Amino acid sequence: MTMRLTIITPLSIVVDEEIDSLHAEDESGSFGILPGHAPFLTALAISIVSWRVECQDRFCAVRNGVMTVSERTKINIATREAVTGDDLATLDQEVLQRFHSEADEERVEHVETMRLQMHAIRQIISRLRPGMHKETFR
Repeated sequence: MTMRLTIITPLSIVVDEEIDSLHAEDESGSFGILPGHAPFLTALAISIVSWRVECQDRFCAVRNGVMTVSERTKINIATREAVTGDDLATLDQEVLQRFHSEADEERVEHVETMRLQMHAIRQIISRLRPGMHKETFR
């Protein structure tokens, strides 16, 4: 007996395949799912979900999410972000690169937000105190 695994993000279906078993992790620890599992619902931690298909392991890094098991053979995972791979070392490098690029983007966005906030503050102060020089607030 096999199970159907579907992993979705807001933008796409990342995985949709028949599997033999699954291993995941939530806040209470790691657990496994085999065919015939009782209905189940859990919030996933940032972690690696692994599953087996015909004696071959596959992996997916998930950034939080919700996992349900229904009808004893259907596993659905909804997550903000998912990165798949057949090799843990390659997956690890891809996830690190993605997180680093996201961190860089977040830093740029933060700097731009601070610039806009400072500009707004200067505008408010210039309206409240028309006689003050702009150089005082730079």
